[in-house]
Amino acid sequence: MTTEKKDRWVSILITTIFAIITLIALFPIISLLIASLRPASDLMREGLSLFFNPAELTFSNYLSIFSDNGQQYWRWYINSIAISSILIVLSLFFSSMVGYALAMYNFKGRNVLFVLVLFILMIPFEILMLPLYKLMITLGLIDSYLAVMLPLIVAPIAVFFFRQYCIGLPKELMESARIDGCTEYGIFFKIMAPLMGPSFAAMAILQGLTSWNNFLWPLLVLRSSDMFTLPIGLATLLTPYGNNYELLFSGSVLTIVPIIILFLFFQRFFISGLTVGGVKG
Repeated sequence: MTTEKKDRWVSILITTIFAIITLIALFPIISLLIASLRPASDLMREGLSLFFNPAELTFSNYLSIFSDNGQQYWRWYINSIAISSILIVLSLFFSSMVGYALAMYNFKGRNVLFVLVLFILMIPFEILMLPLYKLMITLGLIDSYLAVMLPLIVAPIAVFFFRQYCIGLPKELMESARIDGCTEYGIFFKIMAPLMGPSFAAMAILQGLTSWNNFLWPLLVLRSSDMFTLPIGLATLLTPYGNNYELLFSGSVLTIVPIIILFLFFQRFFISGLTVGGVKG
């Protein structure tokens, strides 16, 4: 066998392996999409399955979202979009400033603060939930959007990521800007922040995905159904007294849309941001 044929067969084998892996990874999404097009009676009788009768597929489940039955669903949808959008902006703003300061400035206690960030990063959030919950009660923030967002605004993983990314930025630009009379805030917002574009894009996707899928913490601090986010709201559709499969599966499919849009918007920066931020320093 010639080298050219050997390389061709190796390429075909690798492509086949990755195609199989891709299908396995997409299996839950494909199953969810098919389930959203099947009648609820079939789902209760047969459950999730890739085997179905094409003649039985219907869009009636999606029509239920736009009926009176789906009004609460759109309320949850708006809540999730609002919380995730605000949290992304605030998290990028504060976390980037903290990471930038830890990387670019020499001050007393800098290494101690960075070790504390790493220490908090190693602690599971489930361990911190009880003291955070008591803090929200003390502040009177239970059943509010602020209670959902406040503990997540300055995320340790985001601080660590921005710190590692900023280490690779040239400090000579800071010195030149100071000579020209630029303030420290001006240096960050006008010079350094534009250079941190890939890191902002990468963390926007990761923080957005984390906030959008967050279930346990909002479940603890939210009380009224009008304040629920999508993960909590969809979970309430499954009860011992009846299951609203029509709204559950079709609504779950629509929850994927904002994350896909977010990724498509920032995808050209995503890989470069993760790569540079991960290897610098």
